[in-house]
Amino acid sequence: MRLDLEGLRVVITAAASGIGRATAQMFADHGANVWVCDIDAEALTDVCEHDRIDGVIADVGDTASVDRFMSASITALGGIDVLVNNAGIAGPGGRVEDLDPADVTRTLDLDVTSMFRTSRHAIPVMKQARSGLIVNISSTAGYLGFPYRSPYAAAKWAVIGLTKTMAMELGEYGVRANAICPGSITGPRMDHVIELESQASGRSAEDIRAGFERQVSMRTFIDPDEIAQTICFLASPLGLKISGQVLSVDGHTETLRTS
Repeated sequence: MRLDLEGLRVVITAAASGIGRATAQMFADHGANVWVCDIDAEALTDVCEHDRIDGVIADVGDTASVDRFMSASITALGGIDVLVNNAGIAGPGGRVEDLDPADVTRTLDLDVTSMFRTSRHAIPVMKQARSGLIVNISSTAGYLGFPYRSPYAAAKWAVIGLTKTMAMELGEYGVRANAICPGSITGPRMDHVIELESQASGRSAEDIRAGFERQVSMRTFIDPDEIAQTICFLASPLGLKISGQVLSVDGHTETLRTS
């Protein structure tokens, strides 16, 4: 059974590292043509060394920057079959009453509003083609809540609401939308999350890391490639009728309380 991704036109945000990079490389390795963006110029240059990946520096928090990126991507690819809204930040850590509203606003902007910025370019093209897939990266925090990480949890719940609504609006045009909820991903970003919770709770980073493992039925962190595999499956003919779904790739998260 083959994924059959040859020739797909794929656009991915924040693709110079982590889930975005793994997804870009997996699509490209299966014959797709991929355009990406990131704010890290050096890492972006590195990922674009693949002969099927190209991209530009773009900040998903800036509308003009996204407009340029999406226009360049769609023009270069000759259309768009898959949009992966991967960009986002961890946001501040702390109790609700101690958070700076400006930090909350920034988290919502980069984790949710950024998806509107990209999707408003992709949707008209997909509707005209009467096919397409939008994958929005949410989180297990998007349906469980997350102590000391309320801005992030609020944003990721919003991503699920956005995805469900997209699926309703676009289904009649043959366009699908799904949300992926990763569990704890191995890498620097999760290390930063653990450090934030350590600072907010006063517990050691080692204790918090062990708590993250205990909260998952399979007692495991997730590799970025495992998220990429799910996205590529959705984009393949095997996932043709999957839309409006919230897919957890997390080893079954039971709770996001680490104590």
